[in-house]
Amino acid sequence: MLKKEISDALVLQLNKEFQSSYIYLGMSAYASKIGLNGSSSWFLVQYQEEVAHAMKLFKYLENQEVHVTLPKIQEANVDFKSILDTFKSALAHEIKMSANLNELSDLTMKNKDHATYNMLQWYVTEQVEEEATLNTIIDKIKLVGDNGYGLYAIDQELGSRTFIDPTTNI
Repeated sequence: MLKKEISDALVLQLNKEFQSSYIYLGMSAYASKIGLNGSSSWFLVQYQEEVAHAMKLFKYLENQEVHVTLPKIQEANVDFKSILDTFKSALAHEIKMSANLNELSDLTMKNKDHATYNMLQWYVTEQVEEEATLNTIIDKIKLVGDNGYGLYAIDQELGSRTFIDPTTNI
């Protein structure tokens, strides 16, 4: 049985994971609106990943017999300055999520909740991958600048991404 402080923090993190999916859905809408369908598809896959992250946490809470509540999800931004700005916003969001997960991990260690700490390490590792991926995309977009062909090529590459549930290999 989880301590209330930890279960409350996990429910809050669950909300943040669903909020993340909504954020990526908004980014997909923006990319589609400006005609970057590959980027739109990339963000939709990210949306699916975030939902999978939330569901992994949801199942953990259920298995711990926590009464799960589902607070409101905030409205997501669908307007950005450019595709570079969109990916920079995604990176800033992931950095914030990493900080949240690190704080949550610290809380579980303070409370000597090793099971929850171990579960959270999967998320911490996932965050490292997500930040690295976004940094690579941002670097590529910066490299081509406003070159239409370069953006087109990156967009095509981003569109080849498919959803693979990251929680199935656990």
